[in-house]
Amino acid sequence: MKRGYFLMLLILKLSVSQAQINNYVEISATDTENDIIRKAANVKPTARQLRWQQLELTAFFHLGVNTFTDKEWGDGTESPAIFNPTELDTRQWVKACKDAGIKQVIITAKHHDGFCLWPSEFTNHSVKNAPWKNGKGDVVKELSEACKEMNIGFGIYLSPWDRNHPSYGTEAYNDYFVQQLTELLSNYGTVDEVWFDGANGEGKNGKKQVYDFDRWYKVIRNLQPQAVIAIMGPDVRWVGTETGYGREQEWSVVPVNVMDAAEVSSNSQTSVAIKPTGDMRGDVLGSREKILKAKALAWYPAETDVSIRPGWFYHSQEDDKVKSPEKLLDIYFNAVGRNGVLLLNIPPDRKGLLSDADIKSLVGWTKLRDDLFSNNLAKDAKLKLPKKGKSRLLFDGKDATAITWKKELSQYTIALDLKNEQTFSVCNLQEDISKGQRVEKFELEGWQNGHWIKITEGTTIGYKRLLKFKPFTTSKIRLCILSSRLQPSIAEIGLF
Repeated sequence: MKRGYFLMLLILKLSVSQAQINNYVEISATDTENDIIRKAANVKPTARQLRWQQLELTAFFHLGVNTFTDKEWGDGTESPAIFNPTELDTRQWVKACKDAGIKQVIITAKHHDGFCLWPSEFTNHSVKNAPWKNGKGDVVKELSEACKEMNIGFGIYLSPWDRNHPSYGTEAYNDYFVQQLTELLSNYGTVDEVWFDGANGEGKNGKKQVYDFDRWYKVIRNLQPQAVIAIMGPDVRWVGTETGYGREQEWSVVPVNVMDAAEVSSNSQTSVAIKPTGDMRGDVLGSREKILKAKALAWYPAETDVSIRPGWFYHSQEDDKVKSPEKLLDIYFNAVGRNGVLLLNIPPDRKGLLSDADIKSLVGWTKLRDDLFSNNLAKDAKLKLPKKGKSRLLFDGKDATAITWKKELSQYTIALDLKNEQTFSVCNLQEDISKGQRVEKFELEGWQNGHWIKITEGTTIGYKRLLKFKPFTTSKIRLCILSSRLQPSIAEIGLF
């Protein structure tokens, strides 16, 4: 399900309100290197961005006419008569996800084929003309209610590209899109995420649509102000692949270009329009080298998406190609464990159920994670810290409680006496990102044979960093932060 993300470089504009200016800062031509580093260290997530990051695991449900044609991209000529998931059960979907530790789900309310999973007033190409439930069904409603019942986040994907609607390629289509967006954001309770991609093919008139993203963003902010707007949006960016693997060095604070800055005023409703600098799919986006050349910086974290199957829609021939629990665990380490949020696609089948093969893999993956992270071997350690009496904050499982140094130092160290020898092969580190993302380089060392030995090393930490290495046995370790943008704020340390 290639997203057409290359178009992001041409058409994406991000709206950052004056009221949320702490997640955006401009760089002056007179700023010194120290000034820029200080500014970068104090760029922080908005409340909606922080909530999204703390989810860690989210899910995608791709369902539509493609489910019944065995296609990945429909062409818009499919008849609604083929859509008939006779056993559809959104509660089964949500329960399977919640049991797997997934905290938010997104439904493909409309894919590129234009078929709507809700009875839209503005098109006949929807479930209201399908045999499913005699045209009285509403997948979006059933899923939103299941999410509310099980206390899990609910999001929608509304494809900007529409291969069915005759107005696509004209300004009238933006009106149509706003009408549908308004329906989805007005009739289904709280919407926690709105997901757009950049797919932008030609319409029946041979023209590509000029998407009015700024107008769409205003609709979302007005109707569902708590919702994050991802991927073609101002809150969350795409990591750059559909493999589930994030960058080795992932910064949430990245350079952006300033646009229409003169429009900024003291009016809290005024927006600064910004867009990414260069290719947002590069290997390193927010390094010190990058930010020193920036015109502005914004908190713009990465979502890492992947399907549990080779395709994004269900195909029975892929039942034996479902990713194994072990593969999903490796993806977890390289997505969530690299300062990202994992968006895992789990497509319902033609009956309207998650398949046994998919659920079996989810169950196995959950057990692997539970077994691995159930016992933090550092939780009873005696610590040498910059603040006395605060050691328990590093093991309380809360990313908002942290150890922060009062003074700027050339190096910051946390030493842990494990009391007894312990053998471990995984380390978990977290920053309190509500204060910003600051760590640029660190090492984990263990005491053996009378001296410190480097166990592993890394660059960024951010919300979460997971590191795997050969089993190491010691009774003492120390975390050495070798480079940081101002004083770091370490929320969690775990050894497993």
